[in-house]
Amino acid sequence: MGQIQQTENSKDVDVQIIQNMYQKFVLECPSGLLSLHEFKRFFGVAATGEASDYAESMFRAFDRNRDNTIDFLEFVAALNLVFRGELEPKLRWSFKVYDRDCNGYVDRDELKAIINSIYKIKKGTKKDEDDFKLTVDEAVDRLLRAVDTDNDGHINMEEFIRGAQLDPWVLNMLQLDMNPAGWVLEQRSAQF
Repeated sequence: MGQIQQTENSKDVDVQIIQNMYQKFVLECPSGLLSLHEFKRFFGVAATGEASDYAESMFRAFDRNRDNTIDFLEFVAALNLVFRGELEPKLRWSFKVYDRDCNGYVDRDELKAIINSIYKIKKGTKKDEDDFKLTVDEAVDRLLRAVDTDNDGHINMEEFIRGAQLDPWVLNMLQLDMNPAGWVLEQRSAQF
């Protein structure tokens, strides 16, 4: 196994896996740019399926300048955040995953699309079966009631962050987004 490095938030990071990702990035993207298709291939995600929608949302969150590519700087910045970041910056990043049209708020349809993807992925791994006591629509309704404090049917970034910080159930529902490093490592581990 590779070297293990202790990070600021006391999670282990396998340095060898990160080095392998860098080598694969350079090998597969000699131009230095990663498209959505290449991003999915890079992490071993099928073009369609359980992880595809989630991978697309992650791609949008990684693509900070919205040019539909991820350069190595964006890639490294995102990996640094997901492996070492504090809770609030991770929540800000997670909000970007949910805000699919990048308009500054998450509406019911965006929330439903991501929660549906999360349910599919979690059911595929058979983890946290207690999370599935609610249907996707029930989970969306509960999240909106808990987080949409001004009741306008949209969640802005401040509501999203405050709601996740104050309500353990909300934070738990965002668990997959809050731990994209785990998702990345899980996808990569399946490749080896």
